[in-house]
Amino acid sequence: MPPPTRRARRRLLLVHAHPDDETITTGGTIAHYAAAPDTDVTLVTCTLGEQGEVMVPELAGLAAEHADQLGGYRIGELAGACAALGLTEHRWLGGLGRWRDSGMVVAEGGRAAAPPPDALHPRAFCTPGQRAAQVAALTEIMTEVAPHVVVGYDPGGGYGHPDHVRAHEITMAAAADVASVRKVYWTVLPRADVAAGLAELAAAPGHGLPWRLPTPDELPTSADDAVTTQLDVSAQLAAKVAALRAHATQLTVWTGAGSGAAAGDGVAGLVALGETGRLAFALTNEIALPVPRTESYVLVGSTSSVRPVRETDLFDGIETW
Repeated sequence: MPPPTRRARRRLLLVHAHPDDETITTGGTIAHYAAAPDTDVTLVTCTLGEQGEVMVPELAGLAAEHADQLGGYRIGELAGACAALGLTEHRWLGGLGRWRDSGMVVAEGGRAAAPPPDALHPRAFCTPGQRAAQVAALTEIMTEVAPHVVVGYDPGGGYGHPDHVRAHEITMAAAADVASVRKVYWTVLPRADVAAGLAELAAAPGHGLPWRLPTPDELPTSADDAVTTQLDVSAQLAAKVAALRAHATQLTVWTGAGSGAAAGDGVAGLVALGETGRLAFALTNEIALPVPRTESYVLVGSTSSVRPVRETDLFDGIETW
């Protein structure tokens, strides 16, 4: 019998609803810790993102309302993103294709909401009767991986998508039942950081953005004083941009000189652009979003009774507990 595989001293697990979510909100964090010594990073993705819109005209036939092959295509996109971020440990919740992207409708105020119950696919991730099985599947993964730190969404799922809300629910439930978990974080976008990033984009001389900038309060943000943890991911910008580009059916990247390969694909070029704020991307709604140089979190659970003032590392304090 082969000897048991040695576990890294530090173990991080992230739960995301669809392919591309991992890169948009936590890509720099994943790249940072994937390259760190004696650190394991595991990504759990809950659905294939079958209901996503398609930004590439020649691939429009993959969409759910046509050939319904987008989920399979996005498996390859996620593999490319993981490779760009240096991530080697990835799991599909419950196995490949167990639960399906629920889709969403746009509610009042621009937030996402669940489709009507009669419009949901039988395997839709947000289906009420599936929650217990999803918690069990995630608990099984967490028990195997034994993470010290778990990252998920806030109760509103960031912007209200029903799959993000369900991912939050099952992440919190599973983490509470796994003894190794010492810290739980929610990924958030601080209002001040978003405002600063948008101001930089708007002020860039002759920026030539191909999309419109969002109006005030159009983006889902969190109160600045709620943030407990911010990671500087400037050194991971090139990896994050490469991972964003891997999700080509869902978003487009702009680097200050257009979205093509000539716009500073090298590490030095992307970092330089990032230092001036001239990095942006857009989803299918074609609203410009800055690529931040920090990724932010709220610590919501830990085995320590002391709440940090401001951390710069998700593993801060773990060794002393």
